[in-house]
Amino acid sequence: MNKINRRNFIKKTSLSGAAIATANALSGSALKERDLKSQYMGDFAATKIDKVKVAFIGVGARGTGHAKQIASIKGTEVVAICDLYKDLAERSKKLCVEVDNSRHNDIKLYHGDENNWVKMLKEIRPDAVFISTNWDNHAPMVIKSMEMGSHAFVEVPMATNLDDLWKVVETSEQTTRHCMMMENVNYGRDELMFLNMCRKGLIGDFLHAEAAYIHELRFQMEEQERGTGSWRTHHYAKGRGNLYPTHGLGPVAQYMNLSRGDDNFNSLISYSTPALGRKLYAEKNYSSDHKWNKLNYLNGDLNTSIIKTTLGRTVMVQWDETSPRPYSRHNLIQGTKGILAGFPTRIALEGGVEGITKNHHSWVQGDDIKILYEKYDHPLYKRVGEEARRMGGHGGMDFIMRYRIIECLRQGKPLDQNVYEGCFWSAVTPLSADSIINNGAPQKFPDFTRGNWKSTNKLEVIS
Repeated sequence: MNKINRRNFIKKTSLSGAAIATANALSGSALKERDLKSQYMGDFAATKIDKVKVAFIGVGARGTGHAKQIASIKGTEVVAICDLYKDLAERSKKLCVEVDNSRHNDIKLYHGDENNWVKMLKEIRPDAVFISTNWDNHAPMVIKSMEMGSHAFVEVPMATNLDDLWKVVETSEQTTRHCMMMENVNYGRDELMFLNMCRKGLIGDFLHAEAAYIHELRFQMEEQERGTGSWRTHHYAKGRGNLYPTHGLGPVAQYMNLSRGDDNFNSLISYSTPALGRKLYAEKNYSSDHKWNKLNYLNGDLNTSIIKTTLGRTVMVQWDETSPRPYSRHNLIQGTKGILAGFPTRIALEGGVEGITKNHHSWVQGDDIKILYEKYDHPLYKRVGEEARRMGGHGGMDFIMRYRIIECLRQGKPLDQNVYEGCFWSAVTPLSADSIINNGAPQKFPDFTRGNWKSTNKLEVIS
C-alpha cells in the first residue's frame, strides 16, 4: 500500500492472467461472515456534517473537476490536495480559491512523493476524500481513507479484483464510513427520468436491460508519461473481459433494484472478440521500437457479458474502447408494458404514449421526448438541473452527483449509491475475465451484502 506508483504500477503486477482468475474465483466463491462488531452499510446514514472538510487525491483531468465543483457547493471547505505532480496540485488549489477564497483559504498541498497521500490523511483528517487515480490505486486508497476516519468517494471502478472488493466492504462495515464509487452516469437527465418512470410502474415488471461503455479512446495512447493513457494502455494489454462496466450498468441496476430488496446479481457469462485494434493502431501510429509496439495486447476489442439475476432477469453488458464507432451506453430497460432506451433516447409503451403515439410499434423520440421531460423529469433534476447545466461536466451529471454527495453528508442521509452497489458493478470485470478464461463458463457473483440486500431499501425518487 505504501509503494503505489502510477508510473511503474505495471511492473508490480506479475501474476499471469490464469493465476489472477484463480485467485478471483476463490475470493468470490464463499459467503464471508460479517465481523460481529461491523455495521451493515446498505441504508447507513452517517452523523450530519454541517461543514464538510474535503481533501482530494489525484487532480488530473477528472480530479480537477471534482475539486472545482465541490468548492462551489455550499457547506464545503477544501482543506487539502495531493498529487504526484506539483503543477496539478497548484492548479486545483488556484481554482478552488477562485471559487471562494473565504471558505477555501487554507488548502494544504502534498506532491512529489508517491506516499504523500498517506501523510495528508494523517495530518489533515478530512471528513471526505475524493480519489481520482489509476485503477490499481483505488482499493488501497479508499481502505486507508476509511481507516483514518474519512468517508471515501472514488472514481470507477471501486477495485479491479474480488479480493480487494471484499476488503473495501469489510473496511466500510468495520469503520462505519461511507465508501461510494462515483458513478456519475446515474445522475444524467435521461437516466434520472428513466428511474422515475420505472418507479411509477410505467413499463411494468422488468425483464431485460442493456448497458454498455462504447467509447473509442485510442487517442489516449498519446498520453505516454502523464495522463490516463499512460497507465490505462497497459490494462488494455494485460487485462481480460469488460474493463469498464459501470457507466452502463449502474443506471440499469438501479432501475431494476438490484441488490436493493427486489432482486440481485446472480451469475455472469462472458465472451470477447479477437484483440486486433490496439495492435493495429500502435503499428500505424508509432515506430516499431516504441513501447506501445512492445506490448502484447491480450484483451479482445469488444466484450459482451450476460448477467442473470436472482429472479431470472437478464442484463447484457458490452464494452469497447477501441473500435471506430459512435459513443453509446445503450441504457435500455425492457418491461412487460414497455421499453425505455437511449442513444438515441426513445420510448415505447403498450397502448402508446398519450398524445404522441397510438401503440408500441412506434417510438417516441426526437422533439417529442421534450413532452416526456416535462411530465417525467426526476424531481432532483428539476431542482438542480439548471445549475448543473451551467456548471457543466458531462452535461451536468457530474455536478448533480457531487451536489448530492455533499447534501447527503450535510443532512445525515444514506447515499444514493452504497458500497455494495459499487462492488457488484465493479465485479463484472474480474468475473468476465474468469468466464473468458474458462470458455464462457458461468461465474457466480459473491454476495457482498451477505443476504442483506433483501431488506435494503430501494433507491427513492427524492425530491
